[in-house]
Parts: sequence; structure tokens; C-alpha cells
Amino acid sequence: MKNDLVLVELRRIADEHAGKLLPRDIVEAARPEGAPLHSQFEWDDTEAAERWRIHQARMLLNVVVEYIDTGDGAYSVQAFVSLRPDRITDSGYTRTVGVLSNVRQRQQLLEDALEELAAFREKYRALRELASIFEAMKKVRKKIA
Repeated sequence: MKNDLVLVELRRIADEHAGKLLPRDIVEAARPEGAPLHSQFEWDDTEAAERWRIHQARMLLNVVVEYIDTGDGAYSVQAFVSLRPDRITDSGYTRTVGVLSNVRQRQQLLEDALEELAAFREKYRALRELASIFEAMKKVRKKIA
């Protein structure tokens, strides 16, 4: 489904709810088979339940931390990370400690972080109050490039 059609439908749903969108309202609007957003959802409950459990597993991986002692003190890091090549091949998550000690994986993690920073900048570029942060991000990118 084209982004424009999705946007039109989401705006319509928001208009029906005083300008606010709740995910459950989107699902309800999409439930009828002829609804514009119907094809964007998994309606088979067995398949949807399995996908939800997989999503929950990903969320669990995103919040579990472990502590690394650098000699200067310990700090927490996400225990497992998913590097971009692993996401492309669906190869799973790797222990962060191992990634940080592997030159190639560490470089990939750095590249992934820079991509996330670019996405952050794009998402919030309308907020002029963050201009100094965006400048610092640009300097870091130049420094390590």
C-alpha cells in the first residue's frame, strides 16, 4: 500500500478521534475486509499470536542489560545487539561484549549507531533547539569517517 494512501487513512482516523491516533483505533478501522488498511495487518489469530510473541522476545532483548567493567568503573550496556547485516539475513542478536571486542563487528556497530543518529536528526530536524546536538553529531561523523 502506498504511503500516501496510508497517510490519508490515518488522517481520517485521527480526525474521527479529535486529532489523536491510538493503535487500537487504527486496528478497529482496518478490521473490515474492505477497509483501506486491512491488508496491513495479520488477521489470522494463530499467526498474529506467534508474531506477537516474537515481537515480545525482541523487546526483551532490547531491555536486558549487563555491566562492563572498564577499569574506570562499570557501566551498563544492552546485553545483546542486532547488527544491520544480521537483520538483513535474520541472523539474530550477538552479545554486546563480544561485538565490542571484535574489530569488524565493533565497526559495524559504530556504523549502525551513526545511521540511527542520522534517523534521529531527520526525525527531529524541525526542533531548532537541538541544532547544537546535530552539529556535534556531524563533527563525530567527520572525525571517524
